[in-house]
Amino acid sequence: MTIDCIIEDTRWDGIDALATRASDAALVHLGYNPDAFEISLLACDDARIAVLNADFRDKETATNVLSWPSDERGAEVDGDTPDAPDLPMDTELGDIAIAFETCTREAQEAGKSMQDHTLHLLVHGTLHLLGYDHERDKDATLMERLEVEILGKLGVCDPYRED
Repeated sequence: MTIDCIIEDTRWDGIDALATRASDAALVHLGYNPDAFEISLLACDDARIAVLNADFRDKETATNVLSWPSDERGAEVDGDTPDAPDLPMDTELGDIAIAFETCTREAQEAGKSMQDHTLHLLVHGTLHLLGYDHERDKDATLMERLEVEILGKLGVCDPYRED
């Protein structure tokens, strides 16, 4: 996987390695060769992601992660697998932005390590770039199951399980 990483917030030290690990794991789990794909990642702060969230989603607040797929791949039927990227033409999957303060706060509130929470959000963002979503019930169930499986292979506990 080629990750074009722009680090606007230096507190994101090491994010490029985590991003490669998370996106590679997601792609391999889905049967893709990670070497065939590229993702752009913006590692920023809450102020920057709040601007992006307002510009693209009309929500004037910070969020943890945003994704912009390069192509519409979502499934037409709720719960179906999204369309596969059209290789060799469709190698740029899209862009992800991740916000430091929100991720840190969420990890602390959930009693999780920052690394594990960041891996979860990067797997989540990568799945969005591949057309997975959580707006409809069956799509959400599918995406959540995939996240849990992928994170399990990375040694990260189920982020949806409440202890």
